[in-house]
Amino acid sequence: MDTQNFIEHSRPFIQWMLDWKNGLKPIRFDTLLHHADPHSAGIISVDVIEGFCSVGPLSSPRVNQIVEPIVRLMTLAWERGLRDIALPQDTHPQDAVEFNQYGPHCVRGTVESESVSAFKALPFYDQMHVIPKNSISSGLAPGFAEWIADRPQISTWIVVGDCTDLCTHQLAMYLRLYANQYQLRDWRIILPVNTVDTYDMPVQRAKEMGIVPHDAEFLHLVFLYNMMLNGIEVVSEITD
Repeated sequence: MDTQNFIEHSRPFIQWMLDWKNGLKPIRFDTLLHHADPHSAGIISVDVIEGFCSVGPLSSPRVNQIVEPIVRLMTLAWERGLRDIALPQDTHPQDAVEFNQYGPHCVRGTVESESVSAFKALPFYDQMHVIPKNSISSGLAPGFAEWIADRPQISTWIVVGDCTDLCTHQLAMYLRLYANQYQLRDWRIILPVNTVDTYDMPVQRAKEMGIVPHDAEFLHLVFLYNMMLNGIEVVSEITD
């Protein structure tokens, strides 16, 4: 199939995805709680660190724009009594195997591997649980599965962070598939779109740099759709 035929064949589906995304609705925080209990919900924020937001070769202005909405959400949730917030974050050794795919980034002990300053400024930051990881999968990070298992009272997991098609997708799918595997019928995985995004690398710029291109708008849309298809509740935002 040539490019033009591929585009024409896919056009109705792409339009459907765009209409679906544009039609997403907000959801109120209180409606996510089981029996109005704030301890029945938790937030997992993946890779909202300086190396993907503000400094380093993989930092992205698009990704940096999700920091403020995440801070607002965390503040709202904390004010309502939610106390379980985990931060799985890239903290790589200098010889990380992952660098073969993405190049060196977020090396342990550097500014790139640190939580964004807006997180550190939150008065409850020291009560969040930072989980270092060495791959795009939070589920493989030492201590992550145990942190989840230690919180059986949580049935609603709110997933935020970056990147939509990489670490965020891996995290949301881990939680959804875990619930499917173990018949956890009450589990809800909520993904507010205003708190997730991915980076952009136009084709021409990628060619000039000799790296792989990455269309943020297209991949953001497709992976939001993929998560929805797999039972993750994709909403426009979580409101008061």
